[in-house]
Amino acid sequence: MTIARRSAGLVVVRWIGGQWRCVVLRAYRNWDLPKGMPEPGEEPLQTALRETAEETGLSALTLPWGDDYRETEPYAKGKVARFYIALSGEGEVSLPVSAELGRAEHHEFRWVSFAAARALLPPRFAPILQWAQTVVEGHPEQYSS
Repeated sequence: MTIARRSAGLVVVRWIGGQWRCVVLRAYRNWDLPKGMPEPGEEPLQTALRETAEETGLSALTLPWGDDYRETEPYAKGKVARFYIALSGEGEVSLPVSAELGRAEHHEFRWVSFAAARALLPPRFAPILQWAQTVVEGHPEQYSS
């Protein structure tokens, strides 16, 4: 099967209040993870980092779990989204104005538990979140400083 479009994004995690939380974004009634389409010649990981910075203002991200990724099943006319896991140890989330849209791309963000993320996000994200949770919780406090 040919993939019509491939986006890339991040499951951004942070240790908050004694547990791992990930950031989710809302546009209108739809919750999502930070992601977007690659620019010409851009590698997927570069796309994921750039899009996350553009959509959340978070740029001080690290990849302590490496550059492994998971992809969603095809959706929306064959689109596939690839996700990496990134640690956000500092910085406040902001919802910057998109130059293309002339407004913020998202209306709200939340740092939520993996369980809450699964409840908010579309079902196609469940395997991505399960994978990220397994990876992150397998290496708890060493990344939580």
